[in-house]
Amino acid sequence: MRILGISAYYHDSAAALVVDGVPFAAAQEERFTRVKHDAGFPAQAIGYCLAQTGLKLSQLDAVVFYEKPFVKFERLLETYLSVAPRGFRQFLTAMPLWLREKLFQKSLLGDELKALDAEFDPAKLLFSEHHLSHAASAFYPSPFERALVLTLDGVGEWPTSSVALGNGAALDIVKELHFPHSLGLLYSAFTHYAGFKVNSGEYKLMGLAPYGRPAHTQTILDHLVDLKPDGSFRLDQRYFDYMGGFTMTNARFEALFGEPARAGEAQLTPFHMDIAASIQAVTEEVVLRMTRSLAAETGERNLCLAGGVALNCVANGKILRDGRFDKVWVQPASGDAGGALGAALAAHHREFGKPRTVATGLDGMAGAYLGPAFAPDEIAGRLRAVGAVFEEHDEAGMLAQTVEGLVAGKAVGWFQGRMEFGPRALGGRSILGDPRSPSMQKTLNLRVKFRESFRPFAPAVLAEDVGDWFEHEDVSPYMLMVAEVRRERRRTMTAAEEALFGIDKLNVARSEIPAVTHVDYSARLQTVHAETNPRFHGLLSGFKAATGCPVLVNTSFNVRGEPIVCTPEDAFRCFMGSDIEMLVVGTCVLRKERQDPALALDYTSRFELD
Repeated sequence: MRILGISAYYHDSAAALVVDGVPFAAAQEERFTRVKHDAGFPAQAIGYCLAQTGLKLSQLDAVVFYEKPFVKFERLLETYLSVAPRGFRQFLTAMPLWLREKLFQKSLLGDELKALDAEFDPAKLLFSEHHLSHAASAFYPSPFERALVLTLDGVGEWPTSSVALGNGAALDIVKELHFPHSLGLLYSAFTHYAGFKVNSGEYKLMGLAPYGRPAHTQTILDHLVDLKPDGSFRLDQRYFDYMGGFTMTNARFEALFGEPARAGEAQLTPFHMDIAASIQAVTEEVVLRMTRSLAAETGERNLCLAGGVALNCVANGKILRDGRFDKVWVQPASGDAGGALGAALAAHHREFGKPRTVATGLDGMAGAYLGPAFAPDEIAGRLRAVGAVFEEHDEAGMLAQTVEGLVAGKAVGWFQGRMEFGPRALGGRSILGDPRSPSMQKTLNLRVKFRESFRPFAPAVLAEDVGDWFEHEDVSPYMLMVAEVRRERRRTMTAAEEALFGIDKLNVARSEIPAVTHVDYSARLQTVHAETNPRFHGLLSGFKAATGCPVLVNTSFNVRGEPIVCTPEDAFRCFMGSDIEMLVVGTCVLRKERQDPALALDYTSRFELD
């Protein structure tokens, strides 16, 4: 069977094609439109998925939308009524759009699909449920015959947290926590309060947390969150504004913590670092109580995670190390984009009753390399068309040139194979650097990515060497687990260095690989496997042979506010608009000093800040 899944109209629209129960192609719409978190109908992502098969839309067995719009409308309407008259202005703003478009989303989707293929039969359009889509995206590609599936996000139709049990092809949701009580919305409220964008800046808040102290944890638990021993909770809505207003928090929230919400781009202070540390601590406590209780209640030994909160890799690492589960697997596209994949998988197994074959190897996601790829001749032709100057090499020559550039301290744009599905660059569309360099983190943040200096970078490490460098013995192919650098790799700190606080910690080298060692000695791991990405594995092996270090800095190939690059042209523009010094696209090697200076771009104002 060939089933297309779609997510759209909120944020991170995407399309995913499943063939006989196996993820075949998937991509976010933002990669094609170059609009970060694009929420529009994913026409170009659908076009890509169809192009991979050579089929027309009308030849597919089904198209599945990732949630039920009418149920979501019901929740919104009930919410407005429950807070009336406080939510009247938001009601007046939202209702015209719902009554004009969103309430009739089935018709709207049918029209959009028929615009792509006039022969498409609207009877093939199906609807999943938001949390079922998330749960399916996590369980069906996992390497487990049976597992507990925990989904945590902002809100779908009504659920904000859900528990499902998966066994073979069966997947059933058994528990739900409903809106407005939401761990995702709680974290987003603090994201807003710290001055970052909701549905975009949550990972910044997580990265800021180690600079601060959890000084406000008890205040959060005393006033905002009524947390039960089993991890269930209720939020005191007197402190929030997301039910009836236009922001996440209100004046009572600000009075509780004694400061107004930070304006975007205003200076970060120790207060904001403490706020980040505090909500991170609360989040970890909630998920640990949940997972401990569920493990005891169900006896399950495997755990799958999905939903936006599952991108909190610090919490994921603590769940794994807590030991209640033998294995923890996280869907790499845990957010709404992954709902497209889950919707298609849920339909395949539940709607059409097809059996499931448990994935062998790492999992059924093919390393998350499900996006577009470009043949060598096409790469060379596209680069010539934009005026690029490059050398073509064989595989060995390209790898040798790249290793040489990395050892020389260059920031290297690395564009290889199929693009990753999900928010993380995993060696398909990456910027790479030498992790041994004490200045690499600052260089990449300020001169290459044009973003805040405090933000940490992930280490990509040969899977076979991970235990020699990090306190982690398991795989982590998707950068969704955090572990500490091994003690013998750490540098002994002076008393003066130990006494530093906040951003002052940033300039202190803490290990043999300072560019990927956060201020608390943690690192967001990506284990690199020869079976899913042999070329990236080969590069790391070459770097290890040259330096003795099997680790590289790996960050997404984009600048702040830009989606990850999709095409060779995107890669060249980013290369010419930043301080990336070397670009490797397939086996083509480009050096900045050999390019036409007239092609340089001002990238600092090209994209809206995230």
